[in-house]
Amino acid sequence: MAIDLMTPPVSEIDDPDAKHAVVLGLLNAVHNNSAVTQRSLARELGVALGIANATLRRCVEKGLIKVREAPARRYAYYLTPRGFAEKSQLTAQYLAYSFKFFRDARSQCEALMIDCAGRGWRRIALAGAGELAEIARLCAGECGVELVAVVDRQPREQRFAGLPVVTDLAIFTSDKLDAVMITDVRAPQATFDAMVTAAAAVGLALDRVVAPKLLRISTARPAETEPGEGAP
Repeated sequence: MAIDLMTPPVSEIDDPDAKHAVVLGLLNAVHNNSAVTQRSLARELGVALGIANATLRRCVEKGLIKVREAPARRYAYYLTPRGFAEKSQLTAQYLAYSFKFFRDARSQCEALMIDCAGRGWRRIALAGAGELAEIARLCAGECGVELVAVVDRQPREQRFAGLPVVTDLAIFTSDKLDAVMITDVRAPQATFDAMVTAAAAVGLALDRVVAPKLLRISTARPAETEPGEGAP
């Protein structure tokens, strides 16, 4: 079986939801095409080859997938009955999570925008392209705020969700921007910290960098710790 036993384990993916998404994607791919290769799996799942290899190995060990040797030193992968059951369960969990995420994200984005509008902060930039930014875009028109741009340090496109994509807040002055909302779900804390620094550079206070609670961002700054804390 062409599964590299030296590959790092699947535990390299720290986010449990990301792990489940990779396993579900792999089971779907094998179900759709038994002749799938590990390289094509990696491309389809958007992960490194080692992660695809390790995930496949784990699924085989758990009895979700069986492997048969095919001609020309190739291998065919098939879902077992247990694999079909696991795929169905993961699909249900994924859909439930997706609906809950959308409900929570929409509710929290709306609350943040209404609060911003109430404070007179009507021109808002979103920090981070992705699903959460799209949800925030849907909320904006109903909350009395104007989204001016999406800030993304490594943009793939010049526009996202109908908004211009910029790499830095430095293009704005304090009279053109009132607040920043974090919408980066991949590295929310790092993006928040970067936006606090960037916002200060254009004259925005710390409290004008806001984020939905679901991102679980800590707003404490290193300077705010008590004397002696964090020191050996």
